[in-house]
Amino acid sequence: MESNNTGGFRRKENWSAPRSWPDSVLLVFLIVTAFPAHASNHYTDHQLDALATRVGRIYWVVAVKNQTPAFLSSPAANAASFRPQANESFEITELVGRKDKRPYYKVKFDSGKEGFIQPEIFLEELNLGIASVDPQAIEKKKAAAAAEEEKKRIEWIQAQPWSRTVKEAAIKRQVIGGMNGAEVKKILGNPIRVSKVKAQLNVAEEHWLYADGSTAVFLNGLLNRIEPKRSTEPQPRAEEK
Repeated sequence: MESNNTGGFRRKENWSAPRSWPDSVLLVFLIVTAFPAHASNHYTDHQLDALATRVGRIYWVVAVKNQTPAFLSSPAANAASFRPQANESFEITELVGRKDKRPYYKVKFDSGKEGFIQPEIFLEELNLGIASVDPQAIEKKKAAAAAEEEKKRIEWIQAQPWSRTVKEAAIKRQVIGGMNGAEVKKILGNPIRVSKVKAQLNVAEEHWLYADGSTAVFLNGLLNRIEPKRSTEPQPRAEEK
């Protein structure tokens, strides 16, 4: 207790709790400032214009812990939801709900199905369950390059002065004895390892090892034979009689 100017007494105020008050206000301010639309379901015209800049862009669905983001069947919070397949792309076709300032992104998936998602949910999922770059871009690029190489390989085979039987075998990646190294590379591709083997009678011998475990054996620069992959499994013992 302490005295006042009127000669009475007043209870001394406890200032320990109010000292934390500015921190609480700051926290609330930061939350409301960072997510004003999410907190109040009210967007400004400037924010709506910023959201609309995503219309026309393509995005991709990504599975996180085997689950993709949820989309709505209509622009309403209580609408039925669905989850698209992973790696499916979609385009944001429209920003609906601008009039009452409760916007939803309207999207159209590559499958043709349409859906809706709230902008704040979209932003939460961006770079997690939603990607702005095709997550399979590298694999698709590799596949396209491999397809182009295969096309060139077949065109080269068809242009050779070989019999139809030899060409058909070559297309199936089958080579025949007497082919030179350049021909074998065109048909089978580059080996993963080449080793020279000391042979008798001044015969130059090379072994070309391929990824499937097979070996092309060359004598004096020409294909002699193809040795299949050697089995590493132990052979069963013969039963004792």
